[in-house]
Amino acid sequence: MMRKSLLVLFSALAVSHASFARAANAEPFSPSPPRFSQQDLAAFAESRIAGLKAGLQLTAAQEKNWPALEAALRDVAKAHAERFQALRQDGVEKPGAIDPLAGLQRHAQAIAARAADLEKIVAAARPLYETLDDAQKRRFGALIRVAVHERFGHGAGPFWRPHDGHPGAHPL
Repeated sequence: MMRKSLLVLFSALAVSHASFARAANAEPFSPSPPRFSQQDLAAFAESRIAGLKAGLQLTAAQEKNWPALEAALRDVAKAHAERFQALRQDGVEKPGAIDPLAGLQRHAQAIAARAADLEKIVAAARPLYETLDDAQKRRFGALIRVAVHERFGHGAGPFWRPHDGHPGAHPL
C-alpha cells in the first residue's frame, strides 16, 4: 500500500514537473516590444504636449507663457528621438557586441543629455508655473512627468548592452 502511494506521488510529481517545464519554456504572450518610427515618436510627443496643455486649462493671461514651454518640450522630444535613432542604428551595425566600457560611456552621455534636457524644460516652464493657481500646480506636477517621460517600457536592461538584445528595444 505504501509502495503504491509513493508510486502515485512520484507519477504526479513527474507530470506536474513536465507541465511546469513546458510553461517555463513557452514563448511570452508578446514576442517583442513594438518598434516605433520617428513619426510615431513625434506623434507621441505631440499628444503628451497637448495633454499637458489641456490638463492645465490655462487662462488667457497664462497662455502667453505657454509657447516657450511647448517649444522646449518639442526640442527635447526631437533630440531624444534623434539619440534613440542613433543608438538603434548603432545596435543594428554591431549586433551582439558587448563592450562594458563603451556601454558605460553611452550611459554617461545619455545621463548628461537627459540632465541638459530637463534643465531646458525647467527654464522654459518656470515663468508659466509661477502664474498657475494651486489646482493647476497640482495637475502640472503629474502632467509634466507624463510629458517628459520618453521611454516606452521601463528600463532597457543592463546599460552595457545597446538595445537589450534586439534593435527594436529602447536603449538606456
